Amino acid sequence: MTIKLHCFGESGNSYKAALALELSGLDWEPVFVDFFNGQTRTREYRAEVNEMGEAPVLIDGDFRTSQSGAIQAYISEKSGEFGGKTEAETYDILRWVLWDNHKLSSMAGLTRFLMNFLPEDSRPAEVIAFNQGRLKAAYATLNAHLENRDWIVGNGLTNADISCCGYLYYPEPFGFDRADWPHIDAWLTRLSETPGWKHPYDLMPGNPSDRA
Repeated sequence: MTIKLHCFGESGNSYKAALALELSGLDWEPVFVDFFNGQTRTREYRAEVNEMGEAPVLIDGDFRTSQSGAIQAYISEKSGEFGGKTEAETYDILRWVLWDNHKLSSMAGLTRFLMNFLPEDSRPAEVIAFNQGRLKAAYATLNAHLENRDWIVGNGLTNADISCCGYLYYPEPFGFDRADWPHIDAWLTRLSETPGWKHPYDLMPGNPSDRA
């Protein structure tokens, strides 16, 4: 049975789930979520897709879950990919996924939205500056961790990498320049050279150009 992923291209959290599915080899297909026209805020979406009013949402037969970290864990369990080889690695992967959700992706996603998807006269400069300060601290943590290693945990691609890269391939500005963080830059290049890797706008429906 084909797994369905409710997602949209502009969403870094959707990208984490879609990239994990694509690289896992599981049979899946994207279902476009029209976020920018308010689909996730409708009563129908909350009743039929996700009570939290968010994307991504994975549906596999009778199984359904949302939240990218939970989706990635399900993909790992089903495919045998991207998990830890030892108990220590398993928990280290979880540690980095949780760190990313709190320190990196949450700030990157919000800042990118404020800087690119709001009308120019509605962009809160002080909030953006504060968020970018927090992001610099997160980039510094990740960059230092990657200084002498190819992957975040262990010797291969795991959910830690797929989670932490979620917003870092997007072209819209939000205060991240790969040239400023050489170890992150090398890691992102390494990840994008993984067979089957795709850019978020090539992997999922939905692109800012659609609304231009």
